[in-house]
Amino acid sequence: MSELTLLLLQVGFLILLWFFVFAVVYSLRADLFGVKVRKMPEPATAAPGPIATAPANAETSIVTPVTPRASAPSGPQKATVNTVARIVITSGPKAGLELPLGDEPLTIGRSSESGLVIRDDYTSSHHARLVLWGEQWMLQDLDSTNGTWHDGQRVASPVPIVVGAPIKVGATTFELRK
Repeated sequence: MSELTLLLLQVGFLILLWFFVFAVVYSLRADLFGVKVRKMPEPATAAPGPIATAPANAETSIVTPVTPRASAPSGPQKATVNTVARIVITSGPKAGLELPLGDEPLTIGRSSESGLVIRDDYTSSHHARLVLWGEQWMLQDLDSTNGTWHDGQRVASPVPIVVGAPIKVGATTFELRK
């Protein structure tokens, strides 16, 4: 083998090694600092303005035990402003936690910047977001690794939330209630 061929192989190996190092650093940076969150387009009926972020201290603002419902609702209802008052975690590490749901968007994920922090190996740093879009609550997946599920269907684009339908983020299941 000539010296030129050997030199080209060594340089090619070094370039490949550096690509690998940069890929690892990029992956670690994205996991530690999160990814850029996309905003949903403004609905035609809502007043124009930027979408606010949920406060970082909303994680455990109200903790009350979950009481079983007396009866199931008769038919599915879309989660509108008038019908939704709280988010209830039904299974997972924080089962039983109830949070009031205001008009502000609620980000769900492992990051301490999220409104609802879920410490779970299957949850991304910024996993999903609940957004009030006009008069309707919407669920948006934020390009999470394991996906967000609403009523057994994987969320690919923002979907309207049905009151009482299970929403699964990682190993945690919750639902919106009146």
